[in-house]
Amino acid sequence: MADRAWFFAFQGQQHGPYPEPQFRQLITKGTVTAETLVWTEGMANWQKAGDVPGLFSGPPAAPGAPGLPATAGGYGGGALSIDLGLWDFTWRTLTLLIGLAFIIPTPWVVVMYCEWIVSCMHVPGRPNLRFRGRPATLMWYFSALIVIIAVAVVDARLLNVISGIVQLVLYWLLIRWFVANISSNRQPLGLRFSGSFWGYLGWNLLAFVSTITIIGWAWVYTAQIRWMCRHVEGTRHEVVFNATGLEFLWRAVVTFIACAFIIPIPWVMSWLIGWQVSQVELVERSADANA
Repeated sequence: MADRAWFFAFQGQQHGPYPEPQFRQLITKGTVTAETLVWTEGMANWQKAGDVPGLFSGPPAAPGAPGLPATAGGYGGGALSIDLGLWDFTWRTLTLLIGLAFIIPTPWVVVMYCEWIVSCMHVPGRPNLRFRGRPATLMWYFSALIVIIAVAVVDARLLNVISGIVQLVLYWLLIRWFVANISSNRQPLGLRFSGSFWGYLGWNLLAFVSTITIIGWAWVYTAQIRWMCRHVEGTRHEVVFNATGLEFLWRAVVTFIACAFIIPIPWVMSWLIGWQVSQVELVERSADANA
């Protein structure tokens, strides 16, 4: 029956109802997998989607099968998406900010936030995304903090310069750590961020200089994100960022104005993040890139 409405369970929460055409799109995107518990009217109990006749019909088709695109590694391309619950986004972000302010809880709140963010993302052909990082691997954060404190004791005038450089190094390491710890269906994806620190430093210096143009920073920001996406390796698809500087600029202005009223902050921030994620797309690598 094409007019059925479906529900599915994810992270202990019920989602739906979804009309059958939309529900099948969730299956195609990998949001709903054969192991996902689903229910629709007429079913006595929740069942795994793979056990429901007609939802997952037969074994996966071989590459090049009629009617299906032959994609590298068996995974199709397409745009990413993210589903941030407003309440979850609010309390988790506040917890992150409080943890960062108190410094010591930082590894734990950062890992908590990364686990949640990754679980909310939907990548074509990559179901059940998870983050595998552990707080213990962030101990280099405390090492950097000790360096900053030591420099401040020796010569406070150097603190601003040293702390700025250390923060950039930390952000660069965080990107590498985050990308390397993403898994799908409990299997590491083997991703890595290959952008150099000097490249990252250069983009941040350019972003700083671009602020004197008032609006030029938006174009620098989108160009930097494209650079970062290009350097995500370990997948046979190329990661691209399609947004333009103008598209980001007006959304950033709307977000800034709305945040001045405080109450709309969760709504506009989740809106802006969702849009940015939707501009990331997996596309087939060119023949030159695969050579």
